[in-house]
Amino acid sequence: MFAEQFANVRTKSPLIHNITNYVTVNDCANMVLACGASPIMADDAAEVEDITTICGGLNINIGTLNSRTIESMLKAGRKANALGHPVVLDPVGAGASALRTGTAYRLLDEVRFTVIRGNISEVKTLASGAGTTKGVDADVADRVTEENLDGAVAFAKAFAAKTGAVVAITGAIDIVADGAKAYCIRNGHPMMSAITGTGCQLSALTAAFITANPGQPLEAAAAAVCAMGLAGEIAHARLTPLDGNATYRNYIIDAIYHMTPAQLEEGAKYEVR
Repeated sequence: MFAEQFANVRTKSPLIHNITNYVTVNDCANMVLACGASPIMADDAAEVEDITTICGGLNINIGTLNSRTIESMLKAGRKANALGHPVVLDPVGAGASALRTGTAYRLLDEVRFTVIRGNISEVKTLASGAGTTKGVDADVADRVTEENLDGAVAFAKAFAAKTGAVVAITGAIDIVADGAKAYCIRNGHPMMSAITGTGCQLSALTAAFITANPGQPLEAAAAAVCAMGLAGEIAHARLTPLDGNATYRNYIIDAIYHMTPAQLEEGAKYEVR
């Protein structure tokens, strides 16, 4: 199934509008290119509606939030909704400041999202107004483990039902859920947390997958999460003792570039709950 999702990205090469953070904008653009789609990075309020109009999907990431781009995100999101385009929200650091949290709430109120992707702490903040966020990393107390997986799945399904979005909670174990069904994904490598921007890259990748697979947001998002995790595994296997996180970042992008739909199908590690 995931092979078909990935093949559609390669075949259709959707154009993806990214309003993302300046720490990882280059990596996000390269990740979109690596999967077979095309990126546009535009965040000025004067042009975001025009750019969204010519693109197939929209990725909104609040990682380096500023007052100038908040209106850009809202305008682009509303335009994408009006056009029926899929939209991804990456609420980076939600809960860390009033501006981030308030902006995330406002985006949820004013824009209809196809996928919401974050770590468990960020998603808990969106869902309940509670939770802790340390930088952009999930708080230790909020990690998804085998022991609390059932509860985390139930939480993801409930939030998905509330918002109408697919909820993708990423961490050591990833959960991708709608209101009725969840994929629990065990691809990836712990070293991925040593790279700034793997989550940002995944959100951009997810936007490409859901745009290329209209009507299948749950499966497309799960395929993107599996692909990113599998790329982390493939990339880690290439590292030498002299390589570090910068090389690892590049190898992950390369792994997506060279990955085949069949390779994703074979390498995806998931269960459905």
